[in-house]
Order: sequence, then C-alpha cells, then structure tokens
Amino acid sequence: MRRSIREFTSSVYTILLVAYAVAGGAALGLYSAYRVVESEFAFGVQQAGPWHVHPQIGTRAIDPYTRASLARSADIPLAAGEGLTFRANTDSLARPLRSDCVYSITGTTPSARFWSLTLQDASGRLPDGWQNDRFATTSVRITRPEDGALRIAISPQPRAGNWLQAPDGGFSIALRLYDTPASGTLTRFTAEMLPEITRVECPE
Repeated sequence: MRRSIREFTSSVYTILLVAYAVAGGAALGLYSAYRVVESEFAFGVQQAGPWHVHPQIGTRAIDPYTRASLARSADIPLAAGEGLTFRANTDSLARPLRSDCVYSITGTTPSARFWSLTLQDASGRLPDGWQNDRFATTSVRITRPEDGALRIAISPQPRAGNWLQAPDGGFSIALRLYDTPASGTLTRFTAEMLPEITRVECPE
C-alpha cells in the first residue's frame, strides 16, 4: 500500500515537473517574441555609425518579427525599389540626441534621386507642429556651399543656413533615400557613406 502511494506521488511529482517546464518554456518563448516585436526591427539591421537601416524591410524577405512590429506600429516602410530609411537615435559618439543641444549634420549621403531628413520624437513619431516645416528638409530645399558639402544645424533656437528645430525631449532623425541604387541590394553600409552627427554644444 505504501509502495503504491509512493509510486503515485512520484508520478504526480514528475507530471508536475514536466508541466512546469512546458509552461515555463512557453512563457519564456512568448516573452522573447514580445520583446522582439516591441524592439525596433532587431533582425537584419545594419549599423553604420549612428545610423541603422533594415535593407530588407520593404521586400518579401522581411522576417515575421519585423512584420509584426510594423503591424503594431502602423508604420509603412518604403517598398523595395522605392528607397531606404536610415534612423539615428544618437550622435556619432553614441550619445543620445537631446533637444537642448546643438548638432551639426555634415558629410555625404548615398546616391539617390531625392532624399528627406525628418526629426521625430523619441517614439519615432512626428512632433507637434510638424506642419510648420521646422522639423524636416529635403535635398531640393537645402542650400550648399561652393564645395557642395552637406551642412544642417539642429538646435532649439533658429540658426543661419540650413536649420531644423530640435523637438522637445529626446528625439531621433530619419533620413529617407528615394530612388536609390542601394535599395533592395546587398550593399553593406558604412559610417563613411552617411552624414556625421556632431554635438556642437550642450548645457551641462
């Protein structure tokens, strides 16, 4: 009798252990999937200095986690052949972008028929008052010096030349290239191919 009770208890204990392991594994898997979906396109992302880009985001090769993240955010990426979107949340020294600092965007951009540069809030959305064009510019709107270099200032207060107003709080920068040869290809982007984001001054 006692042996039967011990065998029954052992069987129940084993079943409980198996059920606990299965439940724990399922919970861990669901949590991992949730974190991936909540993150900003963790798979297939290329880092080039402060900029990151997902070259396959507008193609059929997009991974299911990124597809779910897009559906959750309602973001519509550029399709393959239309262009690419580069994003930056930090300056070129990996410091988070701050609205009370002054930044200079200089250098070059990959070849494209047209590009736009937009400031967004920390969540990647357009800031309040975006209709006033203080938070965005394009390749046909900026003025260039004689050497043809790209120079754009980002600061809380207006500045001479090409200027964008830093949104309140932390912010990010989106550089969209339209009709670019690099779209949908296996191009490996480097920091030298994209503009540098330099912090010029910042209050302590």
